[in-house]
Amino acid sequence: MRIAVLGMGRMGRAVAGRLLEGGHRVSVWNRTPGRAGDLVGAGATEAGDIDAAVSGAEVVVTSLANDDAVRETALGERGLVASIGEATYLDASTVSPSLVRELDDAFDRFAALPILGAPQAVSGGKATYLAGGRPELLEALAPALDSLGGSVKRFDRPELAAVAKVSLNLLLLSGVATLAEAVTVGRAGGLDDGQLADLLGDSPMVAPGMRNRLGAVIDGTGPTLWTTTLAAKDGGLAVSLAKEHDKGLVLAPVLADLYREAAARRGLADEDMAAVARLYGET
Repeated sequence: MRIAVLGMGRMGRAVAGRLLEGGHRVSVWNRTPGRAGDLVGAGATEAGDIDAAVSGAEVVVTSLANDDAVRETALGERGLVASIGEATYLDASTVSPSLVRELDDAFDRFAALPILGAPQAVSGGKATYLAGGRPELLEALAPALDSLGGSVKRFDRPELAAVAKVSLNLLLLSGVATLAEAVTVGRAGGLDDGQLADLLGDSPMVAPGMRNRLGAVIDGTGPTLWTTTLAAKDGGLAVSLAKEHDKGLVLAPVLADLYREAAARRGLADEDMAAVARLYGET
């Protein structure tokens, strides 16, 4: 298939790389040029603007940081809505369900495709894709979805995929913050870091999404899988979604504020969300 990927952050590059490996013809675009050198070397075409990127594409994928970036790219004056033609639009970003509804209204062929898993999981074919859209539309996308690998959970409406992603991300926000607190409590009571790593690394109470950040929580080392800035944004999405439906939350507002504080600290905005643990060392 001829596929355009718009947005060359970590996740967008990983998605484009998988599609290239699957034999698809891939064009890429980013608001800041020059971030796709490795993909171009693997056979992708880097476009200078959205029009050029989507020209001739059968599928267009956006992978962007937040609602504002997606809205500008998809619905802006020079956005995708003016140039997509008959192509199918897939948004793989983590955005609000309300924006997903807006996109579904604006595009004739639209599906949501938020991703569970870090960019490394996408590159390794082990991510989970939350595909929301009309069944016949998702069936037509099978060649692209099959190339991505991993597993696909399907929803018959795009906004439900967005709701699923926000809900699951809230669990991860809570889990990593709780892991940081457990480490803090253990240290306060006299456990050393080696004991904590052994205890928590083997515990069935620590889910995989938390366990792969255990080292970063304990000693600040480890890869950046998902930044504190994105974690704060997604906490805000959960709070806003609940408010939209008149549901009260207790933990989510606290978590959103906690990650916002971490993201606001010097040097932590682009670090992995596990950097939230640094806040506990200051108390």
